Amino acid sequence: MKTYVSEQLQQIIEVLQQQQFLPADLTPRFTVERTRDKSHGDFATNLALTLAKPAGTNPRQVAEKIVALLPDKGAIKKVEIAGPGFINFFLDETWLARQVKNALDDSRLGVAQVERPQNIVIDYSSPNLAKEMHVGHLRSTIIGDAVARTLEFLGHKVIRQNHVGDWGTQFGMLLALMEERRQQGREISMELSDLESFYREAKQQFDASPDFATRARQLVVDLQSGDATCLNLWREFLDISLSHCQKLYDRLGVSLGPDAVHGESAYNDDLPQVIADLDKAGLLTEDQGAKCVFLDEFKGQDGNPLPMIVQKKDGGYLYATTDLAALRYRQKQLSAERILYFVDVRQSLHFQQLFAVARKAGFLDPATRTEHMGFGTVMGEDGKPFKTRSGKVAKLADLIDEAESRARALVAEKNPQMDASELDDIGRVVGIASIKYADLAKNRSSDYLFSFDNMISFEGDTGPYMLYAYTRVASIFRKAEVDENSLSGEIVLTEEIERELANRLIQFSEILTRVAERGTPHLLCGYLYDLASSFSSFYKNCPVLGADTETERNSRLQLCLLTARILKQGLSLLGIGTLERM
Repeated sequence: MKTYVSEQLQQIIEVLQQQQFLPADLTPRFTVERTRDKSHGDFATNLALTLAKPAGTNPRQVAEKIVALLPDKGAIKKVEIAGPGFINFFLDETWLARQVKNALDDSRLGVAQVERPQNIVIDYSSPNLAKEMHVGHLRSTIIGDAVARTLEFLGHKVIRQNHVGDWGTQFGMLLALMEERRQQGREISMELSDLESFYREAKQQFDASPDFATRARQLVVDLQSGDATCLNLWREFLDISLSHCQKLYDRLGVSLGPDAVHGESAYNDDLPQVIADLDKAGLLTEDQGAKCVFLDEFKGQDGNPLPMIVQKKDGGYLYATTDLAALRYRQKQLSAERILYFVDVRQSLHFQQLFAVARKAGFLDPATRTEHMGFGTVMGEDGKPFKTRSGKVAKLADLIDEAESRARALVAEKNPQMDASELDDIGRVVGIASIKYADLAKNRSSDYLFSFDNMISFEGDTGPYMLYAYTRVASIFRKAEVDENSLSGEIVLTEEIERELANRLIQFSEILTRVAERGTPHLLCGYLYDLASSFSSFYKNCPVLGADTETERNSRLQLCLLTARILKQGLSLLGIGTLERM
C-alpha cells in the first residue's frame, strides 16, 4: 500500500512538470510513512513541503494541487491536508477487506515475486574449521540465513557461499598431531570429537617441542605443494570438522549444506594470478618487500594512504588476496548481480578496500552491487564480549544445549502432565527459537546482550512469545472444530480493531521487500511482534466464536487464519519452526 501511494504521488509530480508548475528536471525526495495516530489517517507524506520551494509557492497550495490530481476511486477513501502542508491518506475499508481476502486466497499470502530476479551470492557463517563453532559465529550464520530465505521467497536465485577457513599455517600443527596419533594406533574420528581440545593440544606441542614444530612447518609446505599423503590427511580433518558444523546447522535449522561450502583452499591456485592481474592493472606497490595496493580514498590518521597487503615479503598470501579471488569467482563463475557479506562490523574498512580494489582491477562488473552487511558483538551481562563462567569463548553447541534444557524445564513447569517425548520436542523448538529470535530481533549493526533469562521468556518480544502467539491462533480452530479450508464469505471490517489488524496483515509484502533490500531481519521480527500484539487486542475485543452473526464469525475466523499463516511464514523466513500447541 505504501508503494501504491508513492507511485500515485510520482505520477502527480510528472503531471505537475508537464503543466510547468514544477521544473522539468526536478527529482524530489519525499517520504510516505505510516502514521502512529490513526486520527491522522493511515499514511502521511511531506511531498508538498518538499515541492514548495521549487514551485515558488507555499506548501498548502502545493498540497491542494496534489490532492486535486489524486484518483477519485481506489484504495484511498479520504485525503486531508494537515498543518503546514502534510497530506494524510485514509484507506477505504472495502478495499482493505478485499486485500485481506486476496492474501488469504493466495498461497504466497499476497507477496508477489519480483519481476526481475537476480543472482545473489551470500557469504555467511564462514567458521574456522580448525576450531569448533562458537557464539561469535552465531550472528553471521542466522542473520545471513534469514536474509537468504527472504530473498529466495521473493523469487531471487540465491547462491549460498560458506567461506570456511580450511587453509593456512595452523593446519600444519593439526596435521602433525593427527599423524602422531595415527602412528599410536588411535582412531582419528574419536580424537577429533572435541576439536577445541585437539587444537589446544596441537598448539601446546607446537610451542613446547621443536621437533613437533619443525614437522608441522614441513607439513604446511607439503600441503601447499600438493603432497598426496598430506592432502589425504587434510581432507580427513576437513570431513570431520565440517560434519561438526553441519550438525550445528541442522540443529539451528539453518539452510546451509555441504554444497554451500567454498572455503579458502578453493582459491589457492588462483592467488598468483590475482597478484599478476593487480600488477597488470598498475595497482601494485612494493613496500618493505611486501606487495600492497594503496588507494588515495583510504588514509590513516597521519594522512598517508593505508595499504591493502596482498602478498607478504616471504611470498605468503593474506585474507585480502583470497577475498579478491573469491570476489572474482563469484562475479565470473557464479554470474553474481549482488554479493552480500555477513561479517563482523569491525571488518568494515577491509571490505571497503576490498570492493574498491576489485573494481579498479576489473574483477567486478560495474553494475554488480557488493555490500558488507556488518553486525555487532554478542555481549555478556557484564557488558563485555560473551564468554562462559570460566572465561572461555562459549561453544555454540553448549549454548544450544543449555537453551533447549532451559526451555524444556519452563514448558514442563507449565505443563506438568505432558509426556517426556513431547516435552523434548517442544523444548528443542522453543530453545532454538529463543536463541535465534533474540539475535534477529536486534538491529544487526548493534551489539546485543546475551541473556538466557530474557530470551527464554513467554512475555515480551521473545521467541517463545511468538511461538505462543501462533499456537493461540491455531487453538481457535481446534475449539471451533472448523476446517480452515472451508471458510468462505466476505471479510467485513466493522470495528476499528479489526481494521487495525487488517492493516497489519497487508504490510507483509512491504516488510519483506525492505528486509531483502537492507539485509535487516529485525524489521521482520518487529512486524511479526506488532502483528501478534494487534491480534491479541483484536481477540480480546472482538468475539470470534461468539460473534453476533454467522457473517461476522466467518469474517473474524478468516482474519485469524491469515494471521496464523503470516506468523508461520514469517517465522519460517527467520529460520524458526512453529508448534501447534505448547
